[in-house]
Parts: sequence; structure tokens; C-alpha cells
Amino acid sequence: MPNPTAAMLVIGDEILSGRTRDANMYYLAGELGKRGITLKEVRVVSDDRTAIIEAVNALRATYDTVITSGGIGPTHDDITAEAIAAAFGVPIGIRDDARALLAAHYARTGTEFNDARQRMARIPDGATLIDNPISVAPGFTLENVHVMAGVPNIFQAMVASVIPTLTGGQPLLSQTLRINRGEGEIAGPLTALAEDYPDLSIGSYPFIRDGAYGSNIVIRGVDAGQIDAAITRLAAHFPGDTA
Repeated sequence: MPNPTAAMLVIGDEILSGRTRDANMYYLAGELGKRGITLKEVRVVSDDRTAIIEAVNALRATYDTVITSGGIGPTHDDITAEAIAAAFGVPIGIRDDARALLAAHYARTGTEFNDARQRMARIPDGATLIDNPISVAPGFTLENVHVMAGVPNIFQAMVASVIPTLTGGQPLLSQTLRINRGEGEIAGPLTALAEDYPDLSIGSYPFIRDGAYGSNIVIRGVDAGQIDAAITRLAAHFPGDTA
């Protein structure tokens, strides 16, 4: 039985403008892999209500789990919560439990709990809260969509809260073989290997070192025996040129 699947939706003009480099995809892929969940797609959309709605609806209909990052803060361009509510066709409003968490936090810090900060307590009807031990403002889960902050340390804390609740599969394993040949020389053997091991993912990542071409071949899958066999066969095909 194949592993469960997931998609990530990264939301924010700052990512698309190049002003902010996304660090969350790399972290999420690793954590999902440990759980035996395959990250199949990542989309990046702007802070645009229609774009978010269309992406969420497409991804949640295709994959077992969808995780979003970005757009749940206090500013005018933080529209993710409203867009998610619209995607599911449910109302959204300030929820008492979320408001209480935020009010207590700002009272402890001596900070005004103003209207902008109260926006972070707006939660779609039917959602459950995702704990945020860093800055308190919660994310939320609605069916198979998990809505999280974009700030990396907060995103990671929210992922840690959600991952144990997801149905997992067999952890994804990988091995890497460096071949000191150009891709044109290894393409044929790689094609044959991929045909003989259809359950494995085989990727070629070329490099140039000291003017010489080479490739790192990464073989991924859930069966350690198959991975070992594929690596051994590939190494035997290029004696003296692997590491």
C-alpha cells in the first residue's frame, strides 16, 4: 500500500518577490518523510484571496494532507484564514478560545491587545486550533488542511504539534552514490535501473568539480533491500568511478 501523500502551500508576496527565502519546505519534507508521508507537491501563491482559494481546493482534493504556511498574522495582507474559510464555504469570526489565549499572552507581556492583534483570533467555523508555543497566536486545522504561520521557528513548532496526528506510512529511506561521469554517460544505465526498480525514486544531480563532470545519484524508497540492490548494481556498472 502506498504511503499517504501531502502537499504544501506557501502563501506570501514576500516569497514571490524574492525578498524572503522560504525555509519551511525543506524542514517539512524531512519531517513528513520520517512519518512515512510523501510530499508530492509544493505551490507558492501571492497574498491573493482567489489564488489561495483555488490552490487550497485543488490540493485538498488531490492529497491526503495539505499544510499551508504564511498569512495568519495581524496585518492587512494576512488573509489566509479568511481565504481558507471561503474555500470550505464556512463562516469565520473571532473565537473565544483563541481570543483568550492571545489576551492572556498580551496581558503577561504588558502589550495592548488591539484590533490588529485580535484579527489573529479569527478562526473558521469547525476548525481545531494548532498550538503555538512560540508566539501563542494559533494555527488551525480544517478537515485535511493545516494552516500554519510562515515564520520558520513558529512553523516548525506547529508542525511538531500536527505531525503526530497524521496517518503515516513507511519512513522514506535514501542512499547517495557519486559517479564521476557526465549525465550523458550514465543516462542509459539509470533508465534501465528505473525500469527494473519501479518502486524506487532515482534522481540524478549533476555537478562540475575541478573541470570534471559528475553526478550524485540519489535513490529513495521504503524498502532498504531494494535500495541496497540498486546502489550495488549501479556501482558495479561504473567500477572505479564511484564514491
